[in-house]
Amino acid sequence: MKPIMLGKITVRKVPEIETSLPMNAIFPGVTARNLAQLKNWYWDDALSLAPADAQCGLSMHTYLVQFDGKTILIDSCNGNDKDRSMAFGHRLRTPWLDRLRELGVEPEDVDMVMCTHLHIDHVGWNTRLEGGRWVPTFPNARYVMGRRDVDHVSSPETDAFNREPWLDSILPVIEAGQADIVEEDKVILGKIGNGLWLRPAYGHSPGCCMIHARREGPSALFSGDVIHHPIQLIRPDLHFAYDWNGALAAQVRTTLLNEIAGTDTVLFPAHFRQGSAGHVERDGDVLRYRFVDG
Repeated sequence: MKPIMLGKITVRKVPEIETSLPMNAIFPGVTARNLAQLKNWYWDDALSLAPADAQCGLSMHTYLVQFDGKTILIDSCNGNDKDRSMAFGHRLRTPWLDRLRELGVEPEDVDMVMCTHLHIDHVGWNTRLEGGRWVPTFPNARYVMGRRDVDHVSSPETDAFNREPWLDSILPVIEAGQADIVEEDKVILGKIGNGLWLRPAYGHSPGCCMIHARREGPSALFSGDVIHHPIQLIRPDLHFAYDWNGALAAQVRTTLLNEIAGTDTVLFPAHFRQGSAGHVERDGDVLRYRFVDG
């Protein structure tokens, strides 16, 4: 992704991996008509007009945000060397950290790591393996995490999908004294409308949130997993297979898309392929996405 300048904010994408999963398993209910509508404006070689054959192509990446002299990472992908029950994230060895360095950012330069939620593919690079121990990857950063998700993943009753990142990517940061566990509507820098602030978006996880940034230009909106794939602009009602509360997630997504459609807000989804960033626009009785980067 080419750098995007929004007033005094610069956003760049740090890619980790891409994967494809069966569309009808990830989004039960997708129809051939939905796929045909999507293919009017979105191309992915994993996409087919037959729901049984179509693949859901997903990118896993971090957004590097710089403004007010701060270097901020939004979501930290899967990380390396992690034991995972999900095959796509198990024992990875990717050059993600080198890609960050290629953008001129060393781990010591990062001021803040912000987590939209605490699933495995959003917190993995919070830590790295050093001498057999998980240590914070960014030694000078504050790690911002929503309180509801921390409460959920730290519970002994939670499942392996949530317990795995708690043990190797979240708890070590808390024990190192680098975690800021906050309410999901907290203002992080400046004020609402002119700074950096959180917005609750419960549904995909119990405490997921979106991140807004604005400084003398259009708004940047980092939606986390409120939206996973462009098909959800055609069908915002679709439940993602790993939603904690699919009905609530669909309600949040529908409200958000209708709110920003036709505005100058630049949306930065967590898993879109291609350049990722873009504008939501109306397209008859559905919505579409206009990518602003390549």
